[in-house]
Amino acid sequence: MNKIILAIIIGIISTIFISSYSDSVQADLAHNLVRFHVIANSDSKEDQQLKLKVRDRIIEEMKEQFDGSENIEATKELIKRQIPRIEEIAKDEIKKWGKDYDVTASLGLYPFPTKVYGDITLPAGKYEALRVVIGDGAGTNWWCVLFPPLCFVDATHGELPASSKQHLKNVLTEDEYKIITEANNNDEIPVQIKFKIIEWWQNSKIKVQTAFSRQK
Repeated sequence: MNKIILAIIIGIISTIFISSYSDSVQADLAHNLVRFHVIANSDSKEDQQLKLKVRDRIIEEMKEQFDGSENIEATKELIKRQIPRIEEIAKDEIKKWGKDYDVTASLGLYPFPTKVYGDITLPAGKYEALRVVIGDGAGTNWWCVLFPPLCFVDATHGELPASSKQHLKNVLTEDEYKIITEANNNDEIPVQIKFKIIEWWQNSKIKVQTAFSRQK
């Protein structure tokens, strides 16, 4: 019986440690990053292509303003001011495709799955993001990091440029930076374990929150 009680106590302590560490790191990441999230009307081939065109158009027209933003608060204020313009850009591109989908742009806190972006990996969790929803918003989404401004470099393959990594170093702690840049490095087992702890806990939280929201 004593062994069972001891096992329960150890389990509770471990859970508290895991949740505390995971929430702390993820909260710091969320506090220092702003993501860009574009959701397609549907998963049809045409709607998915349109989503990417809308993404490209917004990035192209807003690049200079966002690329020059020096801190996260300035980026958030810029997003708030530019919401009408962002919606206008998206609607204009949609119209060029012969569609009449509505568009809603907003800045908020949204759940994201684990995402590999170039040679960085962001763990699952809630992040502040500029979200652009096209039409019914029922399709597969696309996202990148708006601050630090990683949307404006080609990070689809290979490593991020040194300048982009420096942006991350400037806003993250050393531990947080190692977690997102070395999570896939087989020589960094301790970092991989830390990342897996964060990933598992945050994914579990998202699943529970989603289940509760569906019951309401």
